[in-house]
Amino acid sequence: MILIMGGAGYIGSHTLRHLLDCGYECAVADNLVYGHREAVDPRAAFEKADLLDKDSLRNVFQKFRPEAVVHFAAFAYVGESVRDPRKYYRNNVAGTLNLLDVMREYSVDKIVFSSTCATYGEPQYLPIDEKHPQKPINPYGRSKLMIEEIFRDYETAYGLKHISLRYFNAAGCSADGAIGESHLPETHLIPLVLKAVNGELETVRVFGTDYDTPDGTCIRDYIHVEDLAAAHRLALEKLGKYNGCVNRDRFQRARNHNRGGKGERLAVSGGICAAASGGSGKVVCRQS
Repeated sequence: MILIMGGAGYIGSHTLRHLLDCGYECAVADNLVYGHREAVDPRAAFEKADLLDKDSLRNVFQKFRPEAVVHFAAFAYVGESVRDPRKYYRNNVAGTLNLLDVMREYSVDKIVFSSTCATYGEPQYLPIDEKHPQKPINPYGRSKLMIEEIFRDYETAYGLKHISLRYFNAAGCSADGAIGESHLPETHLIPLVLKAVNGELETVRVFGTDYDTPDGTCIRDYIHVEDLAAAHRLALEKLGKYNGCVNRDRFQRARNHNRGGKGERLAVSGGICAAASGGSGKVVCRQS
């Protein structure tokens, strides 16, 4: 049994479907603050629980007796973390300590963590590899770096088996269109572009106009959410053979190699214009 903490969220719900399709038995625990109960695949058991409520976590572990945990239950809005850092340190750091406490109580020593490239801060070189200095510039990134460091200490002291996946810019939906992105508030660029195409937004705002690109907007690359789900499964299967962190570039390169491609990188405004051709929205670029 695999327990997916935060399995009603965007990446968690796609990982759940992928694991179920691969034959894994799964249960989901989520507090539904940002997740959606309807996104949870009906093949999986669901229990409402909160990282800050240790008794609710004990109830989940007592009921499902998982052998491993996949942890998506951290809060993940950068701007909100700056406005309300207490919320992020409590849920992400203190909540993960609660989860680890209950895991130890129930003799569960395996965890895959959905981390972030925000642990690196401003890049000193590109592409960023796992040896790049970690100097996060916001409470969200710092909270996830703290969790990674806690895992390393728990490995030394208690034998925890852990893998953290660092990535930016998950995108897309399930191949059948059954689940996808649904954030309130929506801050991700691709859904905002689609809203503009559909006439739901008058403008799409892009921040930054002085990058070394043809139009001055930054270049972003994306990883499809179903590829990300597969990466979490592969990490799950490597627990015990490898402990540590893996960057999204590494499993993205593996995905591109397997598909015979090279991936795509596109300046933001150019990508918006390509996606939104024929739509009614317009692109507004701002320095900050």
